Amino acid sequence: MYEAVRARLRALVCRARAARRDAGMVTSEYAMGIVAAVAFAVVLYKVVTSGAVSAELEGIVKRALDARM
Repeated sequence: MYEAVRARLRALVCRARAARRDAGMVTSEYAMGIVAAVAFAVVLYKVVTSGAVSAELEGIVKRALDARM
C-alpha cells in the first residue's frame, strides 16, 4: 500500500514539474504575438480611417448629437 501511494505521489509531482516547464510562452512567441497584434491594429486603423467608414462614423456621431433629449 505504501509503495502504491508513493508511486502515485511521485507521478503527480513529475506531472506538475512538466506542466510548469511548458506553462508560458518563450520570448520568440511573445515577439510573434506582438507583431501579429500590431499588424491587426494597422489593418483596423486603415479600415476605420478609410473614406466610406469615416463618413459613416461621422454620420452616426452627427445623428447622436442632433438627437433630442
